[in-house]
Amino acid sequence: MKSSEIKELSIQELQERLESEETLMVRMKMNHAVSPLDNPNKIVETRRNIARLKTEVRSRQIQEQSAK
Repeated sequence: MKSSEIKELSIQELQERLESEETLMVRMKMNHAVSPLDNPNKIVETRRNIARLKTEVRSRQIQEQSAK
């Protein structure tokens, strides 16, 4: 997921996507601990997507607070 795609999402969609990505990452980590994944770099990609989503959520919160 690219930053431009993330910026187009609403706050609600960001929260939902963040929850789903976090659940996916937990699942992948558990599966990787039991039996190695075909592509372990997927965990890294998911972690980075989570960071991008959290960054966008936080920046919108800051914009909201400064607008008050």
